[in-house]
Amino acid sequence: MDEKLKSEEKEDEVFEIMGDSVIVEVKDKTTGKIYRRELPIDFYENANVLRLLGENQDGSLSEMVFYSERGVQRLKDITGAGADHDLKGHHH
Repeated sequence: MDEKLKSEEKEDEVFEIMGDSVIVEVKDKTTGKIYRRELPIDFYENANVLRLLGENQDGSLSEMVFYSERGVQRLKDITGAGADHDLKGHHH
């Protein structure tokens, strides 16, 4: 079995990923050179959300949250903004 397939199978078994740093890799538009930096940013990911948490220059916390399509739907359902689903098959 090739290594990529083994890696994908193992990734399918992971339900959440957490870390206290991230590695950012960026390709410069002008030079084409790739730069890589390790940053002290807390990372959390599951099937619904990817969250990045770090400090601003003044030391206050800043957070970025990205929702998957599934996460957006769950958020709508939790807040009552989603489509009405009748779990018992009855209409009201």
